[in-house]
Amino acid sequence: MIREYTYEAGVRNLEREIGKVCRKLARLKAEGKKFPIIITPEAVEKLLGPQQFFQTEAELSDEVGVVTSLAWTENGGEIMPVEVAVLEGKGGLQMTGQMGDVMQESGQAALTYIKSRAVELNIDTEVFERMDIHVHMPEGGIPKDGPSAGITMATAIVSALTGRAVYKHVGMTGEITLRGRILPIGGVREKVLAAHRAGLKTVILPEKNLKDLIDLPKTARSELKIIPVKHMDEVLNLALSSEVVIEPPRPRKQSKEEAQEENE
Repeated sequence: MIREYTYEAGVRNLEREIGKVCRKLARLKAEGKKFPIIITPEAVEKLLGPQQFFQTEAELSDEVGVVTSLAWTENGGEIMPVEVAVLEGKGGLQMTGQMGDVMQESGQAALTYIKSRAVELNIDTEVFERMDIHVHMPEGGIPKDGPSAGITMATAIVSALTGRAVYKHVGMTGEITLRGRILPIGGVREKVLAAHRAGLKTVILPEKNLKDLIDLPKTARSELKIIPVKHMDEVLNLALSSEVVIEPPRPRKQSKEEAQEENE
């Protein structure tokens, strides 16, 4: 009932749903009809109808250009995938999914860091001039903002540009600077609990946020591998496979006429 029929930080709606079940059982009893003594998950569906809310689940396999971000909402912690596609274009960065100004600025900062490290990351620098990068966060109906998806977007972009897959069991949160430093963020406890609920195994956090895990439940602490980081290079080593899974995107060769038009 908590996961499938209510969506809130408190228990007001949960209390209402429990009351609804009790009233339906009372009516069945008053009418002399058969009613369940023990309320099983199957009985809940019969009494309350189809599931109302669906939890976002972790990726089923390692993917290129898809990273699991840990987010905070007014209803608590959530996991949220960040997807990146690279395609022919003019070197633009497009960001969709109802992102706020601060989140879009984080995406710009992530891209600048990647450009500065292109040689070390084995990324063809022509990609930034002749291909577009599209960053998308699904569930576009939900507004998203804040700097905490910075390292997630950077990891997804690097994955898409290098063809290296992101480990499915890894979730992350943290703000990125132009030099690749990782700054602390808020809502850490809720984000870590969301990762635990979703079945993730590893959580990457800013080192300065470790102090926020003091009151984390023991079960979550024991079942999650929480790794503190200070720099983006550490994140890439932890989250990306060393092997190239798919061929990295390459700009197609320009004809003489296209090159001449571009120079003009």
